[in-house]
Amino acid sequence: MEKITALIPTGNEIHNIEEVIASVSFADEVLVVDSFSNDGTFEKASKLADKVIRREYEYSASQKNWAIPQAKNEWILLVDADERVTPELKEEILAVLKNPPKDGTVAYWIGRKNHFMGKHVKHSGWKNDKVIRLFKKSKCSYENKRVHAEIIANGKVKKLKNKFYHNTYITLDRFLEKMNRYAWWQAKDYDKKIGKLTPYHFVIKPMWSFFKHYIIQGGFRDGVVGLTIAYIQGYTVFMRYAKVWLIRKGRK
Repeated sequence: MEKITALIPTGNEIHNIEEVIASVSFADEVLVVDSFSNDGTFEKASKLADKVIRREYEYSASQKNWAIPQAKNEWILLVDADERVTPELKEEILAVLKNPPKDGTVAYWIGRKNHFMGKHVKHSGWKNDKVIRLFKKSKCSYENKRVHAEIIANGKVKKLKNKFYHNTYITLDRFLEKMNRYAWWQAKDYDKKIGKLTPYHFVIKPMWSFFKHYIIQGGFRDGVVGLTIAYIQGYTVFMRYAKVWLIRKGRK
């Protein structure tokens, strides 16, 4: 059987760290990359993981690309602190390691069952959410984007049948703070790609984002949770361009 490293990026995840490490206890190495947490995450992880490394956080892709080469094993299972490897997903991953692909496959998509505000979100654009998280470190790295960067794989990519359990929600205020950070990071990427800001960016695109998540992607079927998701998505789009405007004005 091929050996595997479970890589967990953390930043003030004391509420998640024990459960996420427990969910990857089958890995040959559990490696935590911590961005200088101040809530006890580092201390707790140091007791539970095989290895904990620290680095100042710049953005997600940068942090992961720095940590991946430090894994002991060729196969990497990257798990965010708010995700859990279910027993079914564990067995599927072990089956892959027991019979490694010989057709040039170097990575696997893994779906996510997303939960928000205490509810399993079945629509709202989150239904088919998936991420590349099981991969060979010598064949894969993250694209250089500040937000929503994905793995670039030098080889075939397949998909596993089973999914992560994913609960990104702590409180509504904390989630809004997270989306505000994302808007700043996105603004830095978008500033280089877009020209003059117009009402299209400040009005049409946020309205379209809301409409897409709530109507086209069926957010109305998720009730108040779906409405909240659609509103926050539209708000985040607006804030992205407002922050681009602030960057260009040299303001914060």
